[in-house]
Amino acid sequence: MESAKRHRKIIHIDMDAFYASVEQRDNPQYRGKPIAVGGSPEGRGGVVATASYEARKFGVRSAMASKKAKQLCKDLIFVRPRFDVYKQVSNQIREIFHRYTDIIEPLSLDEAYLDVTDDKQNIGSAIDIAKLIRKAIRDELQLTASAGVSVNKFIAKIASDINKPDGLAFIGPSKITSFIEKLPVEKFFGVGKVTADKMKKMGLHTGADLKKLSEAEMTRHFGKPGKFYYKIVRGIDDREVQPNRELKSVGAEDTFRYDLTTLDEMYKELEAIADVVYTRLKRNNIKGRTVTLKIKYHDFKLSTRSQSFAEPVGDFETILETSKTLLATSITDDAKVRLLGISLSNFPGQVSKASRKSEDDQLGLFEDSNA
Repeated sequence: MESAKRHRKIIHIDMDAFYASVEQRDNPQYRGKPIAVGGSPEGRGGVVATASYEARKFGVRSAMASKKAKQLCKDLIFVRPRFDVYKQVSNQIREIFHRYTDIIEPLSLDEAYLDVTDDKQNIGSAIDIAKLIRKAIRDELQLTASAGVSVNKFIAKIASDINKPDGLAFIGPSKITSFIEKLPVEKFFGVGKVTADKMKKMGLHTGADLKKLSEAEMTRHFGKPGKFYYKIVRGIDDREVQPNRELKSVGAEDTFRYDLTTLDEMYKELEAIADVVYTRLKRNNIKGRTVTLKIKYHDFKLSTRSQSFAEPVGDFETILETSKTLLATSITDDAKVRLLGISLSNFPGQVSKASRKSEDDQLGLFEDSNA
């Protein structure tokens, strides 16, 4: 008789308003107040990297322009980022993870997947391990984290957001089908705002709606990501937690409410997008040799332009000016632009292929700067 399939035990840990929480921990004058890490005082320029939960109540969110954030919350306090401190705290969090498993896939400084199918302390219960990790983070670092526990990465990641902040959610095998069928399409990993809008126009609002489409229909409507959607809407996610996963690109993009028709309009949007990319590069302490500009036109025609450098770059000015140059040499006078994106790739130690994309890019997970 064939034995029952052994399920993986996956935990997704996501720190709560990480940068802002570190600042509130280290600076008592910020506690209980709406703060934005990044951006600029008086909302004169730049974008928010992270907003405290007090600020989020007013609608302030990461990647929002400082000016808009200040309009939403007049008492908002802008705090200069301390990425060296955030990196140090992230390493301390990672050390806590290693007490229970070495199969850890960091997604950024403040979130990671853990595979605890065979944990180092033989605890056995992924829920108990998640509780112990959250307690250690609270007791030792005076910070809070939310956790999602399930049998695969997709469900665990969604679960970590259910009871935020400072929460834990478990979605077991018997609950996955009903959970996914009720899930709004915009909550699906890899479904951005544009794709979600397209789905809704097709009458697809929930996982149950998506499940009605065949794999061929998914692919026809959504391209290569359609194959991924077809699987995850059925709770199928065979991706392993990758402890040595190589970061291949860092980028951001924005879809506009109306078509941009002048270079001045486009340059203004590029400045905000470049700021997000710069922040993400600094957060991960990396530089890249290739800057790529992504342009989507009103008719959904897509083009990319790249420029490579002999030495790695990561400063805001180079990213912005290179993107502007690539844009100016690509745009025609009558162009109507719906989306712009910037990414850096070809990091030191990688094979030099500017066109090579990460697994996430292939799934359509290129990050929205307004997400």
